[in-house]
Amino acid sequence: MAAGGIVVDPSVVAQLVGRRRVVDPLDALSDREREVLAVMAEGRSNHGIGERLHLAEKTVEAYARSAFTKLGLHAAPDDNRRVLAVLAYLRA
Repeated sequence: MAAGGIVVDPSVVAQLVGRRRVVDPLDALSDREREVLAVMAEGRSNHGIGERLHLAEKTVEAYARSAFTKLGLHAAPDDNRRVLAVLAYLRA
């Protein structure tokens, strides 16, 4: 410290300023979408998720579909979006 200030090595500042922020798609999820994914990760069906969270099954489907979209998981014949969404959720 000199005269009440803090001295930081310029190379450290350059690394911090130059570092790219990694965007985590999970950050885009609402609290309710996260709750749906958490119960989905337990292996529950949409019906089971709805019972646990006191939601209609159609509402669970809407939250799941929204989460899939936000996670960039588009319908594809070779992919199971539920499994991919749960894996993304568990990595967080």
